[in-house]
Amino acid sequence: MKVTLGLRLFAAAMLAMLVLAAVAIGLVRWRLFSAPDGGGHVDERADALAESLVVRHARAGGWSFLPDAPAARKAWLAQELERTRAVGSDGAPLPLLAHRVGLLDRDGTWLAGVVAHPLLVAFASIDTVRRPIARDGRAIGYLVIATPQGADEALAIAFLLDQQRNLAAIGFAAAGLGALAAALFAAHVRRPILRLVEATRQLGRGHLDTRVALGRSDELGELARSFDRLAAQLAETDRSRRQWVADTSHELRTPLAVLQGQLEALRDGVREPGVASATLMLRHVRALARLVDTLYQLARADVGQMDFHLQACDAWSIARDSMHAHAERISGAGLGADVLDDTPDRTLVAADAERLHLVFGNLFENAVRYTDRGGRIELSARAADGELCIAIDDTAPGVPAALVARLGERFFRAEPSRSRRSGGTGLGLALSRSIVEAHGGRLEITASRLGGLRVAVVLPLVA
Repeated sequence: MKVTLGLRLFAAAMLAMLVLAAVAIGLVRWRLFSAPDGGGHVDERADALAESLVVRHARAGGWSFLPDAPAARKAWLAQELERTRAVGSDGAPLPLLAHRVGLLDRDGTWLAGVVAHPLLVAFASIDTVRRPIARDGRAIGYLVIATPQGADEALAIAFLLDQQRNLAAIGFAAAGLGALAAALFAAHVRRPILRLVEATRQLGRGHLDTRVALGRSDELGELARSFDRLAAQLAETDRSRRQWVADTSHELRTPLAVLQGQLEALRDGVREPGVASATLMLRHVRALARLVDTLYQLARADVGQMDFHLQACDAWSIARDSMHAHAERISGAGLGADVLDDTPDRTLVAADAERLHLVFGNLFENAVRYTDRGGRIELSARAADGELCIAIDDTAPGVPAALVARLGERFFRAEPSRSRRSGGTGLGLALSRSIVEAHGGRLEITASRLGGLRVAVVLPLVA
């Protein structure tokens, strides 16, 4: 299953939010369902609490009467508020007042109860009222009361004030976990990217055997696999280029060596100028010309500059004419030739007739050159699925199955049965394949039922 980066990021974010939401909802439910109710008017309750605190302050000569532990001080002020309510209070109930009131000294230092942190006041927009506690005309402290706009808001404010330390811890923990998750995810993404960058640099330096090989199923894994395929193609292209240069040099060397030897023999007087020498040199010059012309045509096909004059033409008639043109070569090689009579109903294709003559000429030349004496060549055609298939079958010798797929490569010969002794360069099939593919068709090479090879030219029919 392919797990994309977007899905991973979404899952991580959703998991973090669900965990935080579950914790927050749990705290809210626990706090709200266990919270006690307050009562009385704010002013009356605050005044009663302030009077009680003034009396205790006067008796103790300060705030020394407060509990020592901070947790006890928080609970003490709530209990004191409830005690003053029990002494005497009236009016409508005020929800959770005991959880929204705090005590400060005259310098603003927390003494007891619950006081909202400035950050909480800022982020939650909590309104607070500071009521001075005076004794003998001077302030000895302050009551700080968080004032809600309604009963529902009173519950929320009471929860925020009561749990502000826990909420701060959760917030810091969430931020830390988020940073850790982001760092791990960034490292998870960054490592393969760095490997790809380094592999690209190595490829640029000419190390074509460089591979990334990431075992991932996301987009980075697909990118790494695409990189490896590209590197493999570049390596194969480089190998083919080197082989192309070597093969071209080898093919040019033989006729040039013959010409050089003949000319040196004539210059040194070893041989007398004559028709035989001229004929030999002319034959090799023509071989050189054919080779150079074929190479030129292949080079133009590679860059898409081969000129084609497309028109509707009868490909089956062109194939038969080409076979008749090679009748003398076929009989001279001791071969028989047959044209099967099952002519297709449709044989018109959009093609360059001259180029098709060249293709079929190359194919019949190969069939004559590589078929043992006493064998035969068959030409057949069929039309199906909007395509015309014209096949040339020959008899033994055949080509090993492992080598059939390589037929059509430049300078490739299936040694030893179809060897260099026949005079071929291995470029005819390559050029024919390029021409057929430029027409939107394909060249199919398979084993023949006659024991040799079957080469089929498949072209799209004219609609």
